[in-house]
Amino acid sequence: MADYVFAPPPPVALPVEGQAALYPVRRVLCVGRNYAAHRREMGGDDRDPPFFFAKPADALVAPGANPAYPPATANLHHEIELVVALKGGGADLAPDAALGLVYGYAVGVDLTRRDLQNAAKDKGQPWDASKGFDQSAPISAIRPWSGPPPQGRIRLAVNGAVRQDAVVADMIWNVAEVIAEASRLWRLAAGDLIFTGTPEGVGPLAAGDRVEGEVEGVGALAFTVAA
Repeated sequence: MADYVFAPPPPVALPVEGQAALYPVRRVLCVGRNYAAHRREMGGDDRDPPFFFAKPADALVAPGANPAYPPATANLHHEIELVVALKGGGADLAPDAALGLVYGYAVGVDLTRRDLQNAAKDKGQPWDASKGFDQSAPISAIRPWSGPPPQGRIRLAVNGAVRQDAVVADMIWNVAEVIAEASRLWRLAAGDLIFTGTPEGVGPLAAGDRVEGEVEGVGALAFTVAA
């Protein structure tokens, strides 16, 4: 057994619906601007190949926990997303093979320090501080899945008022294409999560706000932004 100079951090794992066993998380990849209306509201209107950014695995907020309002921002935004959980991997995959890697799906929220993101965009700098901060990825339990990917309604409400309401079928790049493109950039493996992008209607959150989201057929999540 290996010795360490200090105790290693505990593994990151998520609950799986209907099972006692947990899903071990390897890494978290995210797709930007994958719904046409959201792409327009963020200042673009094209079908470039999907682009990716990452969050650390320990940014995940397990079901039932409440993320804290982060420091260094005055403009925290919500972005609800369908999340793909992989059971296998590989590199340079074709889309028809990519769906065979899917273990299940979850509902996630990509919390974003929008003011930091906008400043980074203006300077051509990376997005790590705006996207990969602590507790920036609330997520539901994973629902095991077989068959075609979800295509139904995706929605998010804040304090009971609906802000995001669309259908997953409106994604510019579908689940198979997203996985295949990611496999050209990384060697994917079991335990990888992919946040597949958010529809239009993103907006600000304040401490104390109650957030409720759902993806039809996949599940729901709810949390309160802690002070």
